Amino acid sequence: MAATPAPPGAPPKPTWDPRKIDAPFPWLRPTIRIRLTLLYGGMFLIAGILLLSIIYLLAAQALNTGNEPLFKIVSAREIRVTSDNCPQASSGSMTIPEFNAAISACTDHQRQVALDNLLSRSLLALLGLAVIAFAFGYAMAGRVLSPLGRITRTARAVAGSDLSRRIELDGPDDELKELSDTFDEMLERLQRAFTAQQRFVGNASHELRTPLAINRTLLEVHLSDPGAPVELQQLGKTLLATNERSEQLVEGLLLLARSDNQIVERKPVDLAEVADRAVDQALSEADDKGVQIRGERGPAVVQGNGVLLERIALNLVQNAVRYNVKEEGWVEVTTEAQHGQAVLVVTNTGPVVPAYEIDSLFEPFRRLRTERTGSDKGVGLGLSIARSVARAHGGRIIAEPREGGGLVMRVTLPI
Repeated sequence: MAATPAPPGAPPKPTWDPRKIDAPFPWLRPTIRIRLTLLYGGMFLIAGILLLSIIYLLAAQALNTGNEPLFKIVSAREIRVTSDNCPQASSGSMTIPEFNAAISACTDHQRQVALDNLLSRSLLALLGLAVIAFAFGYAMAGRVLSPLGRITRTARAVAGSDLSRRIELDGPDDELKELSDTFDEMLERLQRAFTAQQRFVGNASHELRTPLAINRTLLEVHLSDPGAPVELQQLGKTLLATNERSEQLVEGLLLLARSDNQIVERKPVDLAEVADRAVDQALSEADDKGVQIRGERGPAVVQGNGVLLERIALNLVQNAVRYNVKEEGWVEVTTEAQHGQAVLVVTNTGPVVPAYEIDSLFEPFRRLRTERTGSDKGVGLGLSIARSVARAHGGRIIAEPREGGGLVMRVTLPI
């Protein structure tokens, strides 16, 4: 949190991010399977339309639609014709020119009817085949993209800290097989890196804690000697404070390294109990600084690690107490369950925090307008650890400036 007040006229940090602009028409961005289906079906539809046009033109040319009749009657005494399909030619006695004109009109009409029937039936057949083509294209697109689905499922399993999963895609050596093999190689390297990190954290935990504990014991033994000179006692107290700060730094770094991974073993944890324990641990320091801790804490049960969740609450409460006003300061700690989430809110009075400085508070070893080291208020890892633990539990932590000074820290975790 902030260590010194900020100028009251500090401009807020803009929240607009061009990378997070929502598309105006999300439905215009179909999935790749739908796009492949439209591509397959569209190509078939275009090819069918071209084929139908060519057949229609060839049929029209073959039928030789035109005004010239196929035959003419040159001479006859009297012509009588009966026809259901050509009523013009069966209207009684006609002259030869009238009969030739009627036959020509009937022939053209029958040719046009034949072409119209060919066109309508071809369009119906094309429509039915197009439906079949789109369905077939959708099925084929799903089969073609099935390796990508397998890769996606493996990636989701890996995101859940199961680095032992592999795709092991079978089939020909095509682009998808190459992508799968590359992804498997990347997972293998990640697993080795995480295993080495866990091994390093375990070794560092032992190698770093042991000498610091020995130094603290030796210093406490020398300070317990009543006959020690005043200068030596003062030096011992200084070294003991430095050693304690180093222990806090080591513990914070180890906790930060462990909490960056997902929590595998989860148990029901009530945030209200976690917050109560954190408040009890910070009461002594709050009384020394004249800060009042208040707030109602309702039940909010989540699945997680109780020790790490208590670290979130303790870090937030301690920061709220330490970075507060000198007179009539207060800290409000509340917990509740709302909208399928457990919420922990820590609000405090304190110096004004500019909105554009909020993000930097969560960076390791960063404090607002103070040196990176040398502060008596902590080692600068509290908020970094809180954010890391919240992420490991699938939640998040948000800091907002409070009107009049101080911060509102909101932790949301899935129930």
